[in-house]
Amino acid sequence: MKEAAPDLLAVEESELGGRRPKSPWARGALFGLGVLWSLFQLWATELGTLDPLRLRAVHLAFALALAFLAYPGRRGPKDRIPLLDWALALLGVAGALYVVLDYYGITQLRGGIPSGRDVVMGTLTLLALFLAAWRVVGPALPIIASAFVLYALTGPKGLLPFTLPPWLQLHAGSSWGQLMGQLYTTAEGIWGVPLGVSATFVFLFVLFGALLEKAGAGRFFIQVAYALLGHFRGGPAKAAVVASALTGVVSGSSVSNVVTTGTFTIPLMKRVGYPPEKAGAVEVASSSNGQLMPPVMGAAAFIMAEFLQIPYSTLILMAAIPAVLAYATLFITVHLEALLLGLKGVPRAELPPLAPILRGGAHYLLPLLYLIYALVGLRLTPERAALNTILLMLLLLFLQEGYRAWREGKGLLRGLGSGFRLALEGLEAGGRGMVGIALATASAGVIVGIVTMTGIGFGLVDIVERLSGGNLILVLILAQLTSLLLGMGLPTTANYIVMASLVVPVVLGLAEKAGYAVPAVAAHMFVFYFGIMADSTPPVALAAYAASAIARSDFWKTAVQGFVYELRTALLAYMFFFNPKLLLIGVESLGEGVWIFLTALLGMTAFSASLVGFLHKRTNLLERALLMAAALTLVVPGLLTDAIGLGLLLLVYLAQRVRK
Repeated sequence: MKEAAPDLLAVEESELGGRRPKSPWARGALFGLGVLWSLFQLWATELGTLDPLRLRAVHLAFALALAFLAYPGRRGPKDRIPLLDWALALLGVAGALYVVLDYYGITQLRGGIPSGRDVVMGTLTLLALFLAAWRVVGPALPIIASAFVLYALTGPKGLLPFTLPPWLQLHAGSSWGQLMGQLYTTAEGIWGVPLGVSATFVFLFVLFGALLEKAGAGRFFIQVAYALLGHFRGGPAKAAVVASALTGVVSGSSVSNVVTTGTFTIPLMKRVGYPPEKAGAVEVASSSNGQLMPPVMGAAAFIMAEFLQIPYSTLILMAAIPAVLAYATLFITVHLEALLLGLKGVPRAELPPLAPILRGGAHYLLPLLYLIYALVGLRLTPERAALNTILLMLLLLFLQEGYRAWREGKGLLRGLGSGFRLALEGLEAGGRGMVGIALATASAGVIVGIVTMTGIGFGLVDIVERLSGGNLILVLILAQLTSLLLGMGLPTTANYIVMASLVVPVVLGLAEKAGYAVPAVAAHMFVFYFGIMADSTPPVALAAYAASAIARSDFWKTAVQGFVYELRTALLAYMFFFNPKLLLIGVESLGEGVWIFLTALLGMTAFSASLVGFLHKRTNLLERALLMAAALTLVVPGLLTDAIGLGLLLLVYLAQRVRK
C-alpha cells in the first residue's frame, strides 16, 4: 500500500485542503476557524432569529477564509501560509461581512439600488469568490459562471454593447452596477437559495456526519458488513456495497467514501480473486451512489427540496425506493461477477465475530434512527432534526469515551478529555468539509441570478427543441449528456443547481408538449442521478482516481469498469422518469407498491446480467440482447410491458437451465 499513499494524500487534499503549516499558530488558526465556524452555525440554528442574508454572508466569509488559508494555489507552498493568501482571505471576509455591517443601508436605505461603494465591494467579493472556487472545486465552475456574467453584460444597453443571435439575446444587457445590484445586494445571486441551503440544512448534516465519523461509526459499518457478508461468494465485494451504502449516510462525498471504505474492502476483494480494476470499480460504483441514500443525501438533495418547495422528509421518502434499487442491483451485479469469475468467500474462521462488533458500536445506530424518526415521524424541520441529532451525538461521544476509559482503568476524567478532543476534531472537520460546498453554492448562485435576470432559459427551450425535434427521449439524452459533461468539472451540488435552473424547466416543458404528465420531482431527480454519475465518468472520475490508487490498478480500466457498473443508475433514472410510481407518486396500495418494486428490480437484474454476461450461466450474444430488451421493456410502466419484459427474462433463464 505504500505506493498508493501519495495518490490518496492528493485525494484527501482535494477534500479538506492540502496545506499543513509548520507554524503552530498557523495550524491553530486553521483549526480554530473550522471549530468557530461550526459553533457559529450551531448558535445561529439554536437562536433561529438571524436574518437569512446576514447568516449567508457570515457563512461565506468563513468559507472564503478557509479556502485561501487551507488550500494552496497551484504553485503555492503547503508548509506555510504566504502573505498573499492572508490578504486574499481578508479581502474575501471583508467583502462578505460588508453585507452584514451595512445591512440596513443595503436593504432599507438604498432599496436594492447599489451605491458606488456597494459596486466596489461586490466586485471584490465576486473576484474573491471565483478565485477561491478555482482553488477548491477547480476551474470549471468559475469559468462557467464568468461566461454567464459576460452574457449578462451583452446587449444594446449593456456594458458590452454587441449582441448575440436573436434567439439567444433575450435581454437588453445590463451595466456593471446593475449586475452587482442583482448578484450582491439582493438574495437573487451570491446570497440566493443555494447558499441559504448550504448555510442551514447542509452544514448541520455535514457536521453530524463528521462527528459520527470521528466517533468511529465508519469503521463500525465496514466491520458489520464484512462480518455478515464476507463468507459469501465474492463476499468482500458485497461487503463493500453494503458498507458504502451505510457510509453514504454519513458522508456525502464519493471520494471520501472510497477512501474510507476502499482502503479496507479493495485489498480483500483482490485477495479472493477480483482483478484490481474490478475491485476498484466496485468501490467506485458503490461509493458514488452514497449520495442517493436517505436520510442524508448530500447538499444537492436539500437544495432540491427547497427548489421544489416540499418538505425534506417527503423528498427522502420519494428517494428511498430508487436508492434501495440502486444498491440492490449493484449487490446482484457483484454476485453475478463472482459467479462468472468462479470466486469464493473468505473462510468464516478468518472473519471477525459479529457479536463483539455490535456490542462495541450498536450505539452508533441511535442518532441515525433518531434522525429518521425526527424527520419522518415527528416532522421536525431539517435544521431542528439535525441540531437535536448533533446534540445527541455529542452526548454519545462523551459517554462512549468515558465508558471506554473507565473500562480500561484510565479514569473517567481522561475519557471525558478524549471525548472533548474528538468533539473539537469533529467540529473542525465539519467546517473544513463545508468549504467546497459553500463556494460551489455561492458560485452557482451567480448563475441562477443571471438566469433569472436575463431569461436565458427561454432561449434554451428553443435550442433543445430544435436539436431534438421535440422528441422526449432525445431531450432526456441531451439532458443526460449535459449533466455528465458538466459533472466532469463541477461538484455534484453545483452541477445539480445549474441543471435544475437551466435544463429541468426545458425537460418539463417539452414533456408537457409531448403529452407526458411528468412530476417536477422526477425531472429534478433525473438530473441529480446523472450529476452523481459524473463522479465515476472518465476522463475525470475522481472517485476512480482514488480507487485505482488503493487497488494499484490502471486508472482508465478502473474508471471504464466503474462507469459500466454505474450504467444501472442511468437506467434507474429513466425508469422513475417514465414511471413516477417508483417515487411513490400515485401508489394507491401496498400491493401495488410491492409489484412496482419487484418488476423494477427484475428489470434492473436483467440489465446487470446483460452487462456482466452471466445469469444462470455465461450468456451468449443473443441472450444478452434478450436480457437488454427485457430491461428496457420493464422501464415502461404497464401490464403489457411488464409481461413482455418478465417473459423475456424467464425465457433466457430457462434456456440456460436446459443448455449444457
